[in-house]
Amino acid sequence: MATTNLSNYNFDDVPSAKGMKIAIVCATWNKQITDGLLQGAKQTIIECGCDKQNIIVNKVPGSFELALGAQFLLEKDPTIDAVICLGSVIQGETKHFDYVCQTTALGIKDVSLKYNKPVIFGVLTDNNQQQAIDRSGGKLGNKGVEAAVTAIEMVTLKNT
Repeated sequence: MATTNLSNYNFDDVPSAKGMKIAIVCATWNKQITDGLLQGAKQTIIECGCDKQNIIVNKVPGSFELALGAQFLLEKDPTIDAVICLGSVIQGETKHFDYVCQTTALGIKDVSLKYNKPVIFGVLTDNNQQQAIDRSGGKLGNKGVEAAVTAIEMVTLKNT
């Protein structure tokens, strides 16, 4: 388990996002958490040089719907360079958590391979609410920031 903030980047070491078109699909389930992830991702993309008009944000009801939301975006606009999928699934008392997490991860991977574009897994899969808070802008950083950096790095890799 992470015990330190892993989202501290020296942005001089992150490639420029200038000229990139990046979409974000954000789940509205666990909104307190996903709003923090979205804010971190958007701020990071802008800090790395992406024009605000080249950032597309769409919302979906929950993490399970992220993969299809990403696919809709890539079908509609083939000029999108990457899609960041942001969500939060918190462990409950049933196996629902396991099914949602596994299906979401596989779906996001499948969309990425289908379109040959980075589709980034920015989904928190935490045991409790506090862990999610800590990873969405709290003491352990913001996984939205990490997902944005990953998207930028993968677009750069594809374009080299």
